[in-house]
Amino acid sequence: MGDTTLISRPVETREGPLPQGAGWDEVVASGHPILFKGAAASWPLVEAGLSSPQEAAGMLVAGWSGQPVVVYRGVPEIEGRFSYTPQVDGFNFAASREPLDTVLQEILSLRGQAEAPSIYVGSTDLGIYFPGLRDKIAIDLAAIHPDLAKYPGLASVWLGNRTTATCHFDYSHNIAVCAVGHRRFTLFPPQQAANLYPGPLEPTPGGQVISMVDFAAPDLDRFPGFARALEAAVVAEMEPGDVLVYPAMWWHHVEALDDFNALVNFWWNAVPAYIDSPQVTLLHALLSLRDRPADEKAAWRNLFDYYVFGDPDKPRQHLPEAAQGPLAPIDDTLARRLRALVTRKLQR
Repeated sequence: MGDTTLISRPVETREGPLPQGAGWDEVVASGHPILFKGAAASWPLVEAGLSSPQEAAGMLVAGWSGQPVVVYRGVPEIEGRFSYTPQVDGFNFAASREPLDTVLQEILSLRGQAEAPSIYVGSTDLGIYFPGLRDKIAIDLAAIHPDLAKYPGLASVWLGNRTTATCHFDYSHNIAVCAVGHRRFTLFPPQQAANLYPGPLEPTPGGQVISMVDFAAPDLDRFPGFARALEAAVVAEMEPGDVLVYPAMWWHHVEALDDFNALVNFWWNAVPAYIDSPQVTLLHALLSLRDRPADEKAAWRNLFDYYVFGDPDKPRQHLPEAAQGPLAPIDDTLARRLRALVTRKLQR
């Protein structure tokens, strides 16, 4: 049961470039991951990697700003899976800041070694750390759809050897490009959260809650629901130049399959930056709602459906515009007022 590809469905796959305009709207509206084979095959970074890992590493160093990058290191025994210690009292890796060129030289020197340590340069801001790389990863987000330029997220580079980003979710939509090496994404819809057995809310290995299941050797006695999660999963086997587009909140387990790998991703949002992260709401709900009596929680669920999850026009349509207050459509000004109001109430 260790090989998830044997029991999970392949992701929807299309050939050719990323769609634009109405075609992109259709991709977003589908609400599920889609793999676009070869959509970035013409990237210079992809072509360099197909030539040799050394050429790709040289291109990365040439585009590097010189600022030290954050490097995560694990002993060979973790087999690339960055997670917690068995007692969940810490992490099974260490982090440090190091020069990129030195790290890449080490990764290349370890190629072919079965017992190599795990080395992972996680989400590294493209603009800050790789300003000279942009012409090597030719993607015109605004040409794909205005929303990608209107509500941009972080553009990142991910590097390492045979490592695994343990199953987690992100708050933003993602365009993930396999630039060098091969990657496997195993993706789960948000409804499978309970069957993935999320770990602590804090601390987390990389800022996001991760699954406690070891996908390489799942313990179904301890995590029986994981079998149901796999029934809902889809798998994307990515080659250099492939692009995977998937929605926010989808859980994804990402395996880098070669001795040297590079992925570039572009997060984007469906809402303006002044809309706060729901994670803050979740944390406060644990404080304010979770331990109330069941009948009170049911009543609050109805109010949340009315005010938050239902039609946003309904709670305000019977009120004069001047009296709508926080119920009015949120813009930057109202967002600041609401944030100040919440802050004052939390500080009482």
